[in-house]
Amino acid sequence: VQLQASGGGLVQTGGSLRLSCTPSIPTSRNSAMGWFRQAPGKEREFVAVMRRSSGHTWYSDSVKGRFTISRDNAKNTVYLQMNSLKPEDTAVYYCALARNSPIVSNLYNAGAYEYWGQGTLVTVSS
Repeated sequence: VQLQASGGGLVQTGGSLRLSCTPSIPTSRNSAMGWFRQAPGKEREFVAVMRRSSGHTWYSDSVKGRFTISRDNAKNTVYLQMNSLKPEDTAVYYCALARNSPIVSNLYNAGAYEYWGQGTLVTVSS
């Protein structure tokens, strides 16, 4: 399974971007797709995730209220709408797929996802 991520770019503080992630095959109803990010010199961190079966979403505290994860089933694509961007949001953003959704406590763990996109760079200028 390959994940094609796109939508990154350069934006000013307060601006918006929308990231997209499309798997190469249809995902199962039990799957979960999420976004992680990695800033220079830092570890990869959880951003947001959606369970396909329920549509339930989870967000990191740092993006809650500013970012929204959503899904277009017809296009088999997951989006991350990022609003009110801050310089500290600058990172490479990775989409990730778990064929079988992890338990809630493990949704934030990068190791619970089997497939990863190539990453898309988001740069927020101050």
